[in-house]
Amino acid sequence: MATSLLRKNVHPLMAAGPSLLSSLRLSLLRSISSSPVRLSAPLSESASEVESDSSPSSSSTNLSPRPGVKILDFYKEEFEIGSRAISFETGKIARFANGAVVISMDDTHVLSTVACAKSGEGARDFLPLTVDYQEKQFAQGVIPTTYMRREGAPKERELLCGRLIDRPIRPLFPPGFYHEVQVTANVLSSDGKHDPDVMAANATSAALMLSDIPWNGPIGVIRVGRIDGKFVFNPTMDELSLSDLNLVYACTKDKTLMIDVQAREITERDLQAGLRLAHPEAVKYIEPQIRLAEKAGKRKREYRLSLISDKSFEKIKSLSESPIEEVFTDPTYGKFERGEALEKIAQTVKAELEEEGDEDGLKYVSKAIDTVRKQVIRRRIIEKGLRVDGRQLDEVRPLYCESGTYPILHGSSLFSRGDTQVLCTVTLGAPGDAQRLDHIVGPPTKRFMLHYSFPPFSINEVAKRGGLNRREVGHGTLAEKALLAVLPPEDDFPYTLRINSEVMASDGSTSMATVCGGSMALMDAGIPVREHVAGVSVGLVSEVDPATGEITDYRILTDILGLEDHSGDMDFKIAGTRKGITAIQLDIKPAGIPLDIICESLEPARTGREHILDRMDQEISTARAMNDGSAPRLATLKFSNDSLRKLIINRKKIEREAGARVSVSDGTVTLVAKTQATMEKALEKIDFLIGRQIEVGKVYKGVVSSIKEYGAFVEFNGGQQGLLHISELSHNPVSKVSDVVSVGQQLSLMCIGQDLRGNLKLSLKAMLPTPKKNLLDSPVHVASQPPQETTISEDVISNSTPPVIIRPAEECDSIANKLLTVKRKSRKASVDVASQHPQETTTSEEIGNLTPPFVVRAVEECDSLANKLLAANKKSPKTSKSSLRTSLRKGNKKDTSKGTVGIAEELAQIMNPADEAPKDEVSSGQMKIGDVMTAKVHQIRAHGLVLELSDGERGMYKFQEDGRKDFEVGEEVDVVLSTFSSKGIPIFKPVD
Repeated sequence: MATSLLRKNVHPLMAAGPSLLSSLRLSLLRSISSSPVRLSAPLSESASEVESDSSPSSSSTNLSPRPGVKILDFYKEEFEIGSRAISFETGKIARFANGAVVISMDDTHVLSTVACAKSGEGARDFLPLTVDYQEKQFAQGVIPTTYMRREGAPKERELLCGRLIDRPIRPLFPPGFYHEVQVTANVLSSDGKHDPDVMAANATSAALMLSDIPWNGPIGVIRVGRIDGKFVFNPTMDELSLSDLNLVYACTKDKTLMIDVQAREITERDLQAGLRLAHPEAVKYIEPQIRLAEKAGKRKREYRLSLISDKSFEKIKSLSESPIEEVFTDPTYGKFERGEALEKIAQTVKAELEEEGDEDGLKYVSKAIDTVRKQVIRRRIIEKGLRVDGRQLDEVRPLYCESGTYPILHGSSLFSRGDTQVLCTVTLGAPGDAQRLDHIVGPPTKRFMLHYSFPPFSINEVAKRGGLNRREVGHGTLAEKALLAVLPPEDDFPYTLRINSEVMASDGSTSMATVCGGSMALMDAGIPVREHVAGVSVGLVSEVDPATGEITDYRILTDILGLEDHSGDMDFKIAGTRKGITAIQLDIKPAGIPLDIICESLEPARTGREHILDRMDQEISTARAMNDGSAPRLATLKFSNDSLRKLIINRKKIEREAGARVSVSDGTVTLVAKTQATMEKALEKIDFLIGRQIEVGKVYKGVVSSIKEYGAFVEFNGGQQGLLHISELSHNPVSKVSDVVSVGQQLSLMCIGQDLRGNLKLSLKAMLPTPKKNLLDSPVHVASQPPQETTISEDVISNSTPPVIIRPAEECDSIANKLLTVKRKSRKASVDVASQHPQETTTSEEIGNLTPPFVVRAVEECDSLANKLLAANKKSPKTSKSSLRTSLRKGNKKDTSKGTVGIAEELAQIMNPADEAPKDEVSSGQMKIGDVMTAKVHQIRAHGLVLELSDGERGMYKFQEDGRKDFEVGEEVDVVLSTFSSKGIPIFKPVD
């Protein structure tokens, strides 16, 4: 096994030796500009001894510390980028770490430390690099809201920031360096203006430069925004909210390491301009790190590299190269068939090495065969332009698109590209279902979430499922950023959205398949997205000159397979619409790629993206109508502050009884229900408990709270009271309110208006179907057939009740006229009857032979007729109201007094609707609130009048404060019925 001392890519000053470095530090310390800052602090009694500082700066000065005082020498580099003052500082805190740097920008400070294991495991063939990024709440002066009041497992943002640091630094570790390395970044304080993630990446680069860990840095990382067409470097969080571009760019002095983009459909041309502007600005971070390393950096330690010997590698290559090339020559191999064939080759090579007893070869056989496989794939692509599956370099794999895969879901789709397959589902929720974020910067909630899941069965493996996975979180966030650009604004579509992406099979670029499947699922759910978003991954295979490290030849691949991703140099994921790019993620394996090659890759990515968009449009091109199938029922309501307080108190009750979810946010109430019936039930509960604005003609549900003689009071619409008058209980006359309704009964009522005092008038009659008129209610005209008698069966009527004869209207009119002719003595009455039937003469004998009709009257109608007769018979005190009521019910022809209106005349008025009384002569039994009539002043009192109506009924009239008070007894006044007293006495007020 070859052993190598890693000294390449170490700064010349460190390679020159400790003596030259010490003398250089001494000369630097003598200059004022490079002098370290010295801090003194008293020690406790147990640590009274002064620690001697091993740095040259301590020995170069003649300042002797006082007893009990510790001297801290720290170094600081200040510079400016994009009008922001930035500083690197080391030596004050975390002095035991292998490398520790605090980066500052305004009042935001981030500490980054690195540590490395002393030795690596011999069997390891990868770099175990761990990056932990932490945002504790003390950085913004807040106590955590968790039960234990302390931070728990890493949040999604912390995982994403850790990936942002990991991706640019990982390619710069030397090949064969497999020692465990841990990077820890902590936000010490945050002013909320700057995102600490980019600062942490730069501080990590500086810490690695100061440490003794072999690393080919430094790097510079910068964030770029664009506001009104102008690029902004290191934008604040407020500026970033106005920007249509969020670009994070990492690079060395001359090559690109990482790109991360979230944009609102930026064009390829504008993106290239932003990248070319970002590179020189990011390089400004590099020089301060070099200067800081010259002052306080450690000498790079000698590490053993885990590399196979050239002899063993050549032996393995000769045994495996030809069989491997045969496997890749056959394009009919699938992913797993190809993998099985390569595994057989590895087992064959391993068996031969075991026979020869080559321990070195057996130790690295898997890594060596993987290297040979990469060389074969890369050589075929570079020299022949042949890909693993036989496609052209710019060809996209066959596509399969399906929307509405599972109709019961709110939205679903299935997207396949080659062997990669993803199932995406959409779930809608209320605004209150939005994810609450506990970050030190950024918005407090997130209404759109995309959760990506990569189960082991998707690659035919067995593995244990754990918690949050860094890879799953990163892929899901990339697809989330890509789709966020086409979602409708929150004001137009305030609902919460969740997309679940379940990877069914993986053979490269499942994150871009998630973008395509998620876009179709959104349209299937009826979300009004502007247009489709598609994504494709672009790869790179290059040849490098070993002497200079420069790329001599390369090929760009569109829609890479998993094997091409593993064997290539770059995984460039680009998502967007036809108008532009919405998200980018660039990850590379070599120590940097020229920016020109990256910009060149944007064009084949655009071509592949448009090809995928065409296929997606064929499946579904516009959003479906919401609620046309299984989508949830959503309703948004607005309430006043008082109503909102009632709703918050009763929210749990509504959710429990109705089965819907109630969300309250910023004065807006959102209901989410699975079915329309559940939604209607929830709305009824809210109407009853909270109420809405009353509208005439709308139906409300209420509960009868009390019953009076003249009607019932109903509580509805969140505690409001309305009057259900006795006349509005039924289409038929009602004698007693309690016969129809009872206290506590729930009714559906229609609001028919308000009286002049603002009292609400309700109607139950308006909710009932209009009954069909029978022979007693309306005249029956029979022209061709003679009147026929219909007898009601005796099982309906009791034995003591005589048969009821129902006569047609013509016969009733004839009887009434004959009765009037006999009864009335005045000539005028006789003339009227004769004029109606000029050819008809009637004698008393004929009248006696006629069968009197059996008239069925309601109690109210009898009371009304009795009141009229009593008013007309004041001179006959012997006639009582009860006797008249009895006479009316039996249909007798009793005359109360001479010249008054008898029962026969009343019957004539009922049978002939044309003979109606004047409108102002309204009886008390027929009065309704709001009726206008003329009454006479019967009595004048101190605070009002006693009025007499045309039927002799009396009512009260209260003087108005600024109204007329000079009335006279007997004077006629126009009044309107405003309400009834508790005893049923009508109360009037003047007509406006």
